[in-house]
Amino acid sequence: MKNILKLAALTTALSPVAALAQDDQISIAYLASSSQNGFNQSIYDGIQRAAAEYDNVSVEIFDGEFSAPVQFTQVEDLVAGGRFDGMVVTPNDTVGIATALEEATAAGVKVAATLFPIGPDLSNMQPQVEGLVTTVASDPAIGATKQAEEVVKFCEDRDPCKVVILIGQLVFPFDNVRYEAYQSVLGAHDNIEIVATGEGNYSPDTSLNAMQDILQANPDLDVLLSNADQHLMGAEIAILDAGLDLEEIYVTGGGLNQIATDAIRAGQWDSTIAMLPRSIGEAALHALVASVTGEEVEPWIDESTLGDVPAIVTHEWLLENPEFEAEWQG
Repeated sequence: MKNILKLAALTTALSPVAALAQDDQISIAYLASSSQNGFNQSIYDGIQRAAAEYDNVSVEIFDGEFSAPVQFTQVEDLVAGGRFDGMVVTPNDTVGIATALEEATAAGVKVAATLFPIGPDLSNMQPQVEGLVTTVASDPAIGATKQAEEVVKFCEDRDPCKVVILIGQLVFPFDNVRYEAYQSVLGAHDNIEIVATGEGNYSPDTSLNAMQDILQANPDLDVLLSNADQHLMGAEIAILDAGLDLEEIYVTGGGLNQIATDAIRAGQWDSTIAMLPRSIGEAALHALVASVTGEEVEPWIDESTLGDVPAIVTHEWLLENPEFEAEWQG
């Protein structure tokens, strides 16, 4: 019954009974942007959990190494190999990989995008690649905008309010969209000053080094604004090592991992953008299986509808929901 309810919610005119009745083995590849990344690992966990609900579905993960060329080549190789009926892709390059995925869909491989849409317009969740089955994502600018608006509230009585931004990599189109949202919202307020920007590459170690360098030139700050909880994990160490009082700094991240959940609940950090990677993986796998078995699938599954959490998770919300547990560790 659980599987039937999920499929009914995620697809149009979908018959999970027909999907489960198929005798043919269905093989799905998960192309992670990086298999070492905790968020991607949780997406794959969701894919595996969903696959376990079928008798004839197998899944396999491929490491994109946070490299657009690596992931592009993986798509080409998997299509040429002909072993997989479908691919779930968490893209490193949302634009560059489109050509390879067009070849995949033309070859009959079913493709689902996760976390971001594939194509030049990151605000367009409808398929931009011909033949793409579905996109399980939300516009990255929406969460970044809401996050920056919370910073504006915090800075209301501070002049200047000094903000440090830690972003993933500005070479990534989706991180540029987030960064532009930050700049647009914060730039409208004369009392807010972005004093430094560092790239954390979704790594606590990289973020630690970046924050250490930033604090050497900017020894005080009011806000640490980041798109990733992993960045905060490293930056927090640098802040404490510099002798700053973390409780005096507004600290906000993105991803809602368990480390962030615990830190926000304890009052060490202030907020994070809610994301549900395991649910993303489950939704993508169910959609691909449905498509492989001939069912019609919704072209966009809004990530924000997959769980009963607010867009920005705060200390107050976690106090009201003491049983809440994040979908990934970090």
